[in-house]
Amino acid sequence: MSNRLSDATSPYLLQHADNPVEWWPWGEEALAEARRRDVPLLVSVGYAACHWCHVMAHESFEDEATAALMNSLFVNVKVDREERPDVDAVYMEATQAMTGQGGWPMTVFATPDGAPFYCGTYFPREHFQRLLRGVADAWRDQRTELVGQGARVVEALSGPRTLAAAPPPSADRLDLAVRALVRDYDSAHGGFGTAPKFPPSMLLSFLTAQDERTRPLQSADESTPAWLMASGTALAMAQGGMYDQLGGGFARYSVDREWTVPHFEKMLYDNALLLRAYARMGRRPSGPGVSDAATHALLRRVAGETADWMLRDLRTPEGGFASALDADSEGEEGTYYVWTPAQLREVLGEEDAAFAAEVFGVTEEGTFERGASVLQLPAPPADAWRYQRVREALLAARAERVAPARDDKVVAAWNGLAVAALAEAGVLLERPDLVEAARAAADLLLRVHLRDGRLVRTSRDGRAGTSAGVLEDYADVAEGLLVLHGVTGEARYAHEAGRLLDTVLERFGDGSGGFYDTADDAERLFNRPQDPTDNVTPSGRSAAASALLSYAALTGSERHRTAAEEALSPVAVLAEKAARFAGWGLATGEALLTGPRAVAVVGDPDDPRTAELVHAALVWAPLGTVLSRGDGRDDGGVPLLRDRAPVGGRPTAYVCEGFVCKLPVTSPEDLREQLLA
Repeated sequence: MSNRLSDATSPYLLQHADNPVEWWPWGEEALAEARRRDVPLLVSVGYAACHWCHVMAHESFEDEATAALMNSLFVNVKVDREERPDVDAVYMEATQAMTGQGGWPMTVFATPDGAPFYCGTYFPREHFQRLLRGVADAWRDQRTELVGQGARVVEALSGPRTLAAAPPPSADRLDLAVRALVRDYDSAHGGFGTAPKFPPSMLLSFLTAQDERTRPLQSADESTPAWLMASGTALAMAQGGMYDQLGGGFARYSVDREWTVPHFEKMLYDNALLLRAYARMGRRPSGPGVSDAATHALLRRVAGETADWMLRDLRTPEGGFASALDADSEGEEGTYYVWTPAQLREVLGEEDAAFAAEVFGVTEEGTFERGASVLQLPAPPADAWRYQRVREALLAARAERVAPARDDKVVAAWNGLAVAALAEAGVLLERPDLVEAARAAADLLLRVHLRDGRLVRTSRDGRAGTSAGVLEDYADVAEGLLVLHGVTGEARYAHEAGRLLDTVLERFGDGSGGFYDTADDAERLFNRPQDPTDNVTPSGRSAAASALLSYAALTGSERHRTAAEEALSPVAVLAEKAARFAGWGLATGEALLTGPRAVAVVGDPDDPRTAELVHAALVWAPLGTVLSRGDGRDDGGVPLLRDRAPVGGRPTAYVCEGFVCKLPVTSPEDLREQLLA
């Protein structure tokens, strides 16, 4: 049978379109049906790459008996958390408040008006069937209590969320954040805290910026605590099983503190953020107090391989980037990625298999399940040529396996992160193909996702979805467009970013300097979500602060700068109490301390000396510096480029702060000297 999900653009919803469960998509129609039938809602929230979502789907949602119970007792609503982050956020907050934990799949029982009264996550089939009957019985016999419970949850979660006004983080507060992170740092294995370990991509960018600001205070051959944590973490992740040693790209998290065994799903947002972090960390030459030559080479190699993986495995025919690759293939997690010694011998023969087993840490006992091992690369192979030949052979053999499914919806925010990362990495790694990929993704966002000045959250196969963009969509897309403008010199990207940020100020503000995650004309849920913390992606608030600050440096707009400073106010508190959950805000705070600086490069776009100045600007400027590029003849309506002309007919760079600029320079060496002064 086919239910009401068959016309969805979400691959996750389409995975459930042929379930015997009579699923409804989230919306007023589902709530009205629950009121008409006088039954509760059963809201199931997940996403396409979620392993335990697949398990519960197979056990319960594909089971005729369980589906019959669900259909007779509830109106069943299926939600893709990546398509509707607002619905996910309000019900996840309720789940955590009621159970003390959260995760996906998320299972919520709610009144016909959407008020949650019982929440959980994964339930095995027999337990789930008992729960269905129990909730239905309680709805029949104890409805007053359940409705009251839902009302109390809604009241508790709907209170004022306004944070106390505070100035943006000072240098002292940012230094305090580093000291807090030192206490949480795993000096043996890199990363922060214990298992499971998630890649701290945004903290890597903050720590790199902090290192560059504070390193002049250190002795010449001494590393800063910030750099020791950043480089130690980046190295450990790249050498372990978290990183795909054959195909490039990072898995979502490690189940152990050593980064050995990952949860195998691979997300666009993780890899976009990590690509940008690794490219930034490897952008300057190795030297005392920084990275040795081997670490520097590793950072650049991993950045390049991650970008290659994004282009090869996530790029869609329309030019955007798919959301994720599943953790599972052939019905099991990790099958696509792991190897036994026998499998190595089958592909490589005895001698090369022995070499590969030693290099990649493949043992008879295995590091995963049933004697299989996750490939690691703890040290550079002694025979680089042989390693490359073996790696290519294994990658070709792996390509013959059943590949994990791809969630091919395009999410605006995550594609914005990808645009920024690819544009920046394209310059730093001297890869024009990455810049072109960033341009294609940006053009898709503007062509498909932008309607009458408003963003839609997702698209698939070039067809826009129906869910409105949330704050992170506007902010991350604006950030990507601003970076792309600086790299390409196309003024249209800067202007589109400005329009998106004007919508942020007009539609998302909370009246106290902060932002809601949904627009003022978005669908009203029982709570309007507002989360200032950076988790696996930058919070909408942190992302908005970053983009607003960059736009202010580009245009001189005090309105946008003031909004950025006010949006950063929670970072001063989070710096001490929860620095691990403020990475993007902390990195933006570092940019604010440096001005941020702005560099205008003007010159013939076909003159290689123009590209050399752009490259030098991204290599030597403090992280967070805003770059603008023009041809020197037409400023394109970009204020930073106004009255900036080439000197002596040569491409020229202007280093500015608050639109007050130093003397123009025409050589990368002179630009470096100004930026490091």
